[in-house]
Amino acid sequence: MLTELTNGFGKVYLTIEYDAANRWVYNNWLGYQTYIGIIAGADVCLHPLREHACSYLLNDNRQVIGPWDHAVQWIVEDWAPRASKQGLTHFAHVVSPESLAALSAEAMHLGIGGRLQMRMFSDYAEAQTWLHKAQQQARRA
Repeated sequence: MLTELTNGFGKVYLTIEYDAANRWVYNNWLGYQTYIGIIAGADVCLHPLREHACSYLLNDNRQVIGPWDHAVQWIVEDWAPRASKQGLTHFAHVVSPESLAALSAEAMHLGIGGRLQMRMFSDYAEAQTWLHKAQQQARRA
């Protein structure tokens, strides 16, 4: 089921969907991201992860505009520990080609450190491949 979150202007800024075929949650962030919107969206994405006992997240920021470093500390200190505690192990983050958004992603990546297996990608297909390989390794273990 697709979940759409809208901002105060009624514009969709995030879609969240459990991709049953790939067994991961897909977040598609759109446009400028506010602190409140990021907190709301990140919290909502925990629901399908928990509901489907899902360990894999594909976080797509290709359509994000501007920095979102105002929420990095919250993501690192609040969201990531909760996501990890409920079973998230692999976090593929597709960065925006927009340089300010990419800098925010790098700060998040550094902050999360060893809590999750997190990789940043500029190519969407490479992110998918990494998640598929992680799933294959988990099945063999």
